[in-house]
Amino acid sequence: MGRGRVVKRLVAVGFMNCSSAHELHSAKESYTVQANPNATRFHCSQPDYSLPLYSERQLFTALKVALQPGKCSPMDPFAYEACTVLNLKDLTIVPQKFNFIVNACLQVLKTPLFINFRMSTNENVGGTAARLSRFKNKGKDSTEMRRRRMEVNVELRKAKKDDQLLKRRNVGTFPDDATSPLQENRNNQVTVNWSVEEIVKGINSNNIELQLQATQAARKLLSREKQPPIDQIIRAGLISKFVSSLGRADCSPIQFESAWALTNIASGTSEQTKAVVDGGAIPAFISLLASPHTHISEQAVWALGNIAGDGSTYRDLVIKYGALDPLLALLAVPDLSSLALGYLRNVTWTLSNLCRNKNPAPPIEAVEQILPTLVRLLHHHDHEILADTCWAISYLTDGSNDRIEIVVKTGLVPQLVKLLGCGEIPIVTPSLRAIGNIVTGTDEQTQIVIDSGALAVFPALLTHHKNNIQKEAAWTMSNITAGRQDQIQKVVEHGLLPYLVGILRKGDFKSQKEAVWAVTNYTSGGTIGQIVYLVQCGVVEPLMNLLMSKDSRTVLVILDAITNIFMAAEKIGETEKLCVIVEECGGLDKIEALQSHENEQVYKAAANLIEKYFSAEEEEDENVVPESTTDAYTFQIPGNPDAFNF
Repeated sequence: MGRGRVVKRLVAVGFMNCSSAHELHSAKESYTVQANPNATRFHCSQPDYSLPLYSERQLFTALKVALQPGKCSPMDPFAYEACTVLNLKDLTIVPQKFNFIVNACLQVLKTPLFINFRMSTNENVGGTAARLSRFKNKGKDSTEMRRRRMEVNVELRKAKKDDQLLKRRNVGTFPDDATSPLQENRNNQVTVNWSVEEIVKGINSNNIELQLQATQAARKLLSREKQPPIDQIIRAGLISKFVSSLGRADCSPIQFESAWALTNIASGTSEQTKAVVDGGAIPAFISLLASPHTHISEQAVWALGNIAGDGSTYRDLVIKYGALDPLLALLAVPDLSSLALGYLRNVTWTLSNLCRNKNPAPPIEAVEQILPTLVRLLHHHDHEILADTCWAISYLTDGSNDRIEIVVKTGLVPQLVKLLGCGEIPIVTPSLRAIGNIVTGTDEQTQIVIDSGALAVFPALLTHHKNNIQKEAAWTMSNITAGRQDQIQKVVEHGLLPYLVGILRKGDFKSQKEAVWAVTNYTSGGTIGQIVYLVQCGVVEPLMNLLMSKDSRTVLVILDAITNIFMAAEKIGETEKLCVIVEECGGLDKIEALQSHENEQVYKAAANLIEKYFSAEEEEDENVVPESTTDAYTFQIPGNPDAFNF
């Protein structure tokens, strides 16, 4: 029928006279290694030929704009474009040194030669090797892991999200008269607005009551909601005084006030936390975990949680100093409900911070030590405890298959699935993340999630009013559809495909991207019958509409899915009908438009589709000519139960 227009395009590259790929490589590399290390940070590795190539005119335009006064800022897109041409990676541009980049680009453009050249490696996104790197399906390399999320700072892992804070300040948990027995009935005499100088003088005095008042005054300053003077307190040299006071068993009020002050200092920046750690606070706080005074023990728990929450280095230091044994001993009671709720919440939160952070992940031995307690906490009734416990499990499952297995073998997945359906967003959010992490593992680990009834919860999750929940649910589905064909069938049986198609139609773009992956993985590993059912669910039109996205990676994944669907249609002799479906929803026009896409991989994938399925008149087989009905096409393929039927 001659539907498609295959648009051929030259790749214009404004490089010097390079007669070979080797010379082109050398030309690019010669400029990357000349960078002034004080001006820019370059990664001088093998050039990335998957980057878009620019015409001479585009380059000159970028340089012209970049050279204008005030156009050399590090965030300037034209400057970045110019640098991209030279393959300058991991780039921080110093405006004063921008001339290096400009001169290099001008040298490159000095003797332009238009070369139709592109490295063949990493070029064909639809090819087997690239597909294997994204999917793990029957018939593919079983050692490849499922696709893991590309974003580092996704919404549910923001460092200071509301759902689970890295650090917390104590701004008034206890009333003053309960913290200082020496001040009983005399609280009105306590000086509230002490200066830092007065605090230093009071703490250094020989009067124990004055020491207490000064320490309490420092704590009150550090507990202010806005702009606590943490740095002033540090510069005054008070951290060593507070740490020393943690050992004052003879005066528990001073112990407590000092612990509280240090807790709030450790809740600040990494530098402020470092000052507390360098002052020797970790072992002192660990000793206080066994304090006979519950409020002092709890304050020590809180402080250690703040220190561990700063990052993997201090987390591992807290573990190395031996915090786990006494911390877990606090929960070694027959009935967790016998503990004060606030106390138990603090211990749970600190345990979650000891599970948090990667690069490196927590030591395996520590994980195995913590997990039995997390399993117990997962059955508690308090929502805050459940939320922090689920976050802890989500951190522990965010890693290799071996780490996932350590968690899964505790048998906690069914309870996690139960919480997934509880409807409380602070609990659903981390439990969904944990379940999503588990299904990035092996097929066996994924099967445990399926056997625990998780799929029954997903209709509600895929239609949730919170976009982040929808997105996470679609991401989880994408890793389940990357599994075995029997696991894909479970997705079909639970009626989840229409929900994924619904997200493709009307979801927010982040959710749509995850749904695209779910569908593409499904088409990559599913049977012909399963792919036919997906088409019957109306997936083609929303996929085609998303081809208009500006996200090249998403467009490539969609083209992969379309290719997979056409391959299935080919096997059952229904290519012509699929072509009609694609044309009727405007898909062919969209695919044709991609032939002028700036990303060459997109251009090639689109051109291949048109050339293979739309470019020439096909011999019409009388057995596969569609019978036109009022609103559909029905194919009668003898003996083929998998035929498309709409």
